[in-house]
Amino acid sequence: MKLSPRDANAYFAKPDADKTGLLIYGTDAMRVALKRQQVLTALLGEGAEEEMRLTRMGGSDVRKDPALLIDATKAIGFFPGARAVFVEEANETCAPAVLAALEGWHPGDAQIVVTAGALKPTSKLRKAFEAHPQAYAAAIYDNPPTREEIETALRDAGLAQVTGDVMAALNDLAQAIDPGDFRQMVEKLALYKIGDPEPLSLTDIAACAPTSTEADVDDVLMVVAEARAHEIGPVMQKLVAQGATPVGLCIGAMRHFRALHRAASDTSGRPTIFGPNRDRMLAQSRRWGPAKLETAITLLTDTDLQLRSAGQNAPGMALVERAFIRLAMLGSR
Repeated sequence: MKLSPRDANAYFAKPDADKTGLLIYGTDAMRVALKRQQVLTALLGEGAEEEMRLTRMGGSDVRKDPALLIDATKAIGFFPGARAVFVEEANETCAPAVLAALEGWHPGDAQIVVTAGALKPTSKLRKAFEAHPQAYAAAIYDNPPTREEIETALRDAGLAQVTGDVMAALNDLAQAIDPGDFRQMVEKLALYKIGDPEPLSLTDIAACAPTSTEADVDDVLMVVAEARAHEIGPVMQKLVAQGATPVGLCIGAMRHFRALHRAASDTSGRPTIFGPNRDRMLAQSRRWGPAKLETAITLLTDTDLQLRSAGQNAPGMALVERAFIRLAMLGSR
């Protein structure tokens, strides 16, 4: 059975121990690994490897010895509790062995959890899990974590009391950094707050956030937000040479201008901007004002949708650079 992204997140948090197996696949190995770690912990609990209830093997091992996977699913453990066999970095070459294990699976056998990279719809591995009545297939996309995923990560780390402005700041960070870096930051926050009964604050996030987050991207965002249109081209060339992606730049710009909009719309006297560029961003928010910032966010949203469109043929970097120039011209009015 095929899991939608929303259903997949719910299943990862509470997997069914009676199912045959689960395939997790996607282009981002870090995101796939985090989901695999989550589902195995929820399925087996802590100490599964020490109690020999979890067997790990690589896709190449399964390809060389197809019986290895079947034997592992049938093995009887010494400790009570759910069991699983984890196959890492699977591909089409080991599909026959995985398909045979799925076909030979019976209630009481260890659950089969497989991770893989990008799989085409015609992939035998993917089709086998999607067509199996007692197995699941879940695709992991390169989208930033949702609010629900952020809340789950915070709850697992013991950081349940999070206010709206703090959650907004965490959401901005989650969109700006890699998922692994965000998970490490949440763990750092949990350690930072040990013995501190006060709710999580923006000051705490500023103390634990990666200091080098999107440093190069911030350069071009500062140029855009400060209406220095003539400097956009050279900075963009530098970012292209360093491997920046159009979607990544667009996401970073959206994060920046949303933060400016929140600060410009703030009525409490404590704008929710933090980080090394806080003073400059506060000045930018006052100069732009809520109305022009709303126009800027709309422009960035349209550009992001255009970049992700299936029929998009124009160079992505050219679209982003044009959007940045339009923003700079808007800010100079």
